[in-house]
Amino acid sequence: MPSSPAYDDPKEMRDALQRALIQQEAARKRSAGFEEKARNSAAEADKTANRLAALAAEVQQAEAGIAAAEARIALIDRERRQLNATLAERQRPLVQLNAALQQLSRRPVALSVVQPGSVKDMVYMRAILSTALPEIQHKTADLRDEIGRSRNLHQAAEAAAQTLRAQNRNLFEQRQRLTALELQQRQITKTAGSSAEREAERALTLGEKARDLNSLVVDLDRMGTLRRQLAQLPGPLLRPAKPSEARLPEAAKPPQLSADQAAPKLYLLPVNGKLVSGFGVPNATGTSTNITLVPRAKAQIIAPAAGRVAFAGPYKGYGRIVIIEHDGGWTSIITGLGRNSVKVGDTVTAGMPLGAAQNGRSTVSVELRHDGEPVNPLRFIS
Repeated sequence: MPSSPAYDDPKEMRDALQRALIQQEAARKRSAGFEEKARNSAAEADKTANRLAALAAEVQQAEAGIAAAEARIALIDRERRQLNATLAERQRPLVQLNAALQQLSRRPVALSVVQPGSVKDMVYMRAILSTALPEIQHKTADLRDEIGRSRNLHQAAEAAAQTLRAQNRNLFEQRQRLTALELQQRQITKTAGSSAEREAERALTLGEKARDLNSLVVDLDRMGTLRRQLAQLPGPLLRPAKPSEARLPEAAKPPQLSADQAAPKLYLLPVNGKLVSGFGVPNATGTSTNITLVPRAKAQIIAPAAGRVAFAGPYKGYGRIVIIEHDGGWTSIITGLGRNSVKVGDTVTAGMPLGAAQNGRSTVSVELRHDGEPVNPLRFIS
C-alpha cells in the first residue's frame, strides 16, 4: 500500500480529515444508490453497469477511509509529541523534589537528634513539608490529568492504527471484486474485428497527429458530430407504387437546449483527492480550463457522467487520458491516469470505473466542454 502522506501543518491535517470524511460518506451514498439501481434494472447490461459503478464507489469509499485514518494518526502523533515534550519539562522539578524527599525519608531520626541544630532543623523542615505538600498536590493535579490524557492518546492511536489496517484490507478486497467484474464485462462485450476497433485505431491516429490536446478534442468532436448526424438520418423507405408520390424524407432536428438544460443530469468528480487548481485560475498559459486534484497513488478514477468513450490511451505530457462524449454537445476530458480500463466506443454510465491514477504523487484533471467551450464542472457536481 502507498505510504501515508506527510502532514506538517495541523490545519492541513484537520482539513484532510474533514475532506476524507466527506468523500467517504459521499462514496457510501453513491454505492448504495447504484446498488439499488442494479437491483431494479431489468436489462442485464444496465445491471452490470450499475454494479460496476457501485463497486467503484466502494473502492473510493475505502480509499477515503484510509485517508481519514491517516489524517487521524497524524493529528494524534502530533498531539502526543507536544504532550510528551510538555510532560518532560514539567516533570523535571518533580523528579528533583521526589529525590530530595526520598533522601530525607531515609535519614535516621537518631542521627538527627545527635547532630547540633538538627532537631530544630528537622522540626522546621517538617513544618515546611506539611505546608508545601498540599500545594504540590494542587499544582501536580494538571500534570496527572495530562498523564491520563497521554494514556488516552495512546489508546486512540492504537484504535486508529487498527482502523487503518481494516481499511487497507477492505480496499484490497474491493479492488479484487472490481477487477473480476471488469474482466467479466470485457469478456461479454468483446467483439473481434468490430467497427469499434477500427474507430479506436482512428482515434489513436488522431492522437498522434494532433498538435496538442485541444486539437485532439476538436477533431474528436468533429468525428462525434458527424457520427450523430449520420445516426439521425432516416432509414431506407419502401419504393412507392406511384413514382410521382415519392418524397424526400426530412432529417430529424435535435432539440435546442440551453447549456444548463442540456448538462448531464449526474456529474461527479472522477477521483477523490485534494483540489489544487480550480477553473479560471491564472496559470502559465492564461487561465485554467479544468480542475486538478491530487489523489492517492493508484486511486480509483470513475466516469463523471454517462456517455461514450471517444478516446482512451496515452497522450504526450498528460499520462493516459480518457475523453467521453455526453449527450447535448458535452465532452469530458480526464487526464493523469496511470491505467485505463475502458476503450474507444465503450458506453459508460456516471460512476463506472475508467481506470486508476498513477503510482506516486501525481495529479488528475477533469475538463468539461459544451460545444467546444470550457465550462466550470463544479457548477454541475452533485
